[in-house]
Amino acid sequence: MKRIVFLLTALTVSLPAARAQSDAYTPGSAAHLASQSPTFLPRNWVRGYTDFAVAPRHNEPDLGRCMFPQPASAGGTASTCAAYARYLFSGYLEFQPLGRTPARHFFLFFEPKFSFGRNIPQLTYTASMAPIAYDRSIGIGFQLPGNLEMRATQHQVDWLGRYSRSLGSADLRTNGPNGLYATFGVRWSFGGYGRPVAPSAY
Repeated sequence: MKRIVFLLTALTVSLPAARAQSDAYTPGSAAHLASQSPTFLPRNWVRGYTDFAVAPRHNEPDLGRCMFPQPASAGGTASTCAAYARYLFSGYLEFQPLGRTPARHFFLFFEPKFSFGRNIPQLTYTASMAPIAYDRSIGIGFQLPGNLEMRATQHQVDWLGRYSRSLGSADLRTNGPNGLYATFGVRWSFGGYGRPVAPSAY
């Protein structure tokens, strides 16, 4: 009888916490969540955010494509190299489709950023939404104990529209912000940042 009362009490405490996706948890409740999680496509297996930002005049992001100051031969306000963004549309997505087995700690992530605008500092400032660049990072991660993650990331920039070709004497012909690269790293989250629930118990 005591065992039954104990089990009912444990279920009463742990189930509402799991449903509420509370930040506060114990190792026992994390193990309970892991055992109840479906094998494929568990709750919140896709998560992330989107973001849209506008840069005010005289504060446009420099994508490193155009020379500054531009040479006279570039055409001044008529220069076609005007890769100073007015609008930034970005986001972040994580995919963690497995809910059981050690593979549940693996996740994929995708971080795109689109830049739009047509501005040349000290020469011309417009509200144009001409496409400039598609900047993206993709990779794979693995959750570790202690709010740590191991991440392998690959980054690349694709120039859009007219920036996919040479734009005259002011064009630096760079391969985008930070260029093409790959990194291996460790991320530590603290202070409640990140997922609303604990990673599955180890």
